[in-house]
Amino acid sequence: MSDIQQQKLLNNIRELLTKGRQQVATAVNTAMVQTYREIDRLIDEDEQQDAARAAYGEGVLKKLHDLKPVLAEAEQKTSALQDVPQDYFRDPYILDFLNLPAGPVQESELEQELINNLQKFLLELGKGFAFVERQQRICTDDGDYFIDLVFYNFHLKCFLLIDLKMHRLTHQDVGQMDMYVRMYEEKKRRADDNPTIGLILCSEGNQTVAKYSVLNDSKQLFASEYMTELPSEEELRLQLEKQRELLLSQQAGGNVEQNSIKQGES
Repeated sequence: MSDIQQQKLLNNIRELLTKGRQQVATAVNTAMVQTYREIDRLIDEDEQQDAARAAYGEGVLKKLHDLKPVLAEAEQKTSALQDVPQDYFRDPYILDFLNLPAGPVQESELEQELINNLQKFLLELGKGFAFVERQQRICTDDGDYFIDLVFYNFHLKCFLLIDLKMHRLTHQDVGQMDMYVRMYEEKKRRADDNPTIGLILCSEGNQTVAKYSVLNDSKQLFASEYMTELPSEEELRLQLEKQRELLLSQQAGGNVEQNSIKQGES
């Protein structure tokens, strides 16, 4: 292995790590996991290419091989939140177990009914959730803020913040939850917890806000509709079609990221 070949190999790895770190700066994402896998592949291919040059490049390859346990550990950690949208959140949530009065309802009434039916709500949230606190206070220099509902997921090892909205999703709702998550990361999250997740539960979604706000590319912020009655057959069909389009869009986005990484190598 010539000095030029060694330098090229090391440069390729540095480039992959740099790209991965840039994309993982704010949240765990698939690009980082792909980065570690690509580095691991580079090392394996380089070791297997030509036995005749092994002696010359033995020192470099040994150093690279020593990186593999570190990369494996990092991939395991970063993959923990990779499939959060598909596996742990849904749209819509069906809250037909609530005993809400007829007519307009206040957010405080919705919150109280969710607490009154906490066991059913936990089942609707999914696997591994435990209730932490209602109206949890976060103190700052400029005043106190209160988060509607806080849960913890023992499978994801992270906190879930829920903000209840009795209206169509707005960009102000997204900005508020983004602020809550950032404050929670700084003031509440423990060192051994994964990044905090924020979920806005609203009576109606908003595709424009979802597309052009931080919801579009954040791995920590989500918005879902809730329904207080079981959907009709037509409503269910529309929701399934909506979920199908969303999954296809996410899959297309993932393919674009992977192609971008591969182009960067060549």
